[in-house]
Amino acid sequence: MEPLYEEYLANHGTIVKPYYWLSFSLDCSNCPYHIRTGEEARVPYTEFYQIFGFPYGPTYPQPKHLTFYELKTSSGRLVQKGHASSCTGNNTHPESMLFETNGYFDSTIYSNDSIRHIILYSNNSPCNEADHCCISKMYNFLIMYPDVTLSIYFSQLYHTETEFPASGWNREALRSLASLWPKVTLSPISGGIWHSLLTNFVSGVSGSAVFQPILMGRALADRYNAYAINAITGVKPYFVDVVPQTKENQNVTAQAALESYALNHVFPGQSFQVTSGQPQPNLTPDLRVPVIFVLVPFRDLPPIHVGQSPYKPRNVVRHLNMPQTSFQEAKALRRPPIAMPVETAEITEQFASSKEADEKKKKKKKGKK
Repeated sequence: MEPLYEEYLANHGTIVKPYYWLSFSLDCSNCPYHIRTGEEARVPYTEFYQIFGFPYGPTYPQPKHLTFYELKTSSGRLVQKGHASSCTGNNTHPESMLFETNGYFDSTIYSNDSIRHIILYSNNSPCNEADHCCISKMYNFLIMYPDVTLSIYFSQLYHTETEFPASGWNREALRSLASLWPKVTLSPISGGIWHSLLTNFVSGVSGSAVFQPILMGRALADRYNAYAINAITGVKPYFVDVVPQTKENQNVTAQAALESYALNHVFPGQSFQVTSGQPQPNLTPDLRVPVIFVLVPFRDLPPIHVGQSPYKPRNVVRHLNMPQTSFQEAKALRRPPIAMPVETAEITEQFASSKEADEKKKKKKKGKK
């Protein structure tokens, strides 16, 4: 195997040119070393916040792609950690670099057959657009290494909404990738995984700062991601660590922040009820209110069916209870009603006032008699 990359020893790990022909470029701040391993993979907290949107929630626009990864044995022992960054000069995504034939993952796993599990933590879900073909490369890679499982965690979905021309390709590719369950799992980054990323991949964060509370804006975005990936693939996320929907109006000023990011989609099928002629208050939470999480055990490895080919069609029980709705119908379910029924109170008041008037007229008639 003749690798495409070149790897150099650094102070705290290695730095890698994913393609040996890359050189320093004024168009890309990360060129030519887009892959970094060991402690070289750590990024400053400000960069982590800007790209991953933690702890406040997604930040737009976000042209950069960053993927942290862990390579582990079947027992869960860490073999290597690292990150891959996108190349803005050559318009190349991190997943495309990592899963390239004769690329870094291909060479690393070929030379170390103890690696059985790859975990990706990306700011964007993988795409399959013509310039990148990230999911196609992942699929081909998994065929070459049938004993390797893949877990993908993401902080936001990439180009899956209908306004993007390639959204259909991306959704279909995500469905195809998710159909390889349990060999492949797709889940939003949430809960304790955020703290794990701070510990393992972010520099300048230590002590209590690692376990800072996850704010409502981030928690709602994670909840939306879980709903959306379920609607796209028909497979429930393998790992979700989010709290139930907030039921108290903690700060109505958060509405301005909601307008900049469509967090209304987080509340699928939400409706407003009217009690005693009065509409209930808007249940919009404050995006900066800390969320207390009940930590779920971090499940590194999905269950592996030994002796069963992962590429043969199988009836997966978790698929059977999904509602038979299209993506557009599922999208519509997430939208809360535009208007609230407020006329009931007025009608009640009119009825009450007319009733009082009738009683007064009757009293006047009795007085005249």
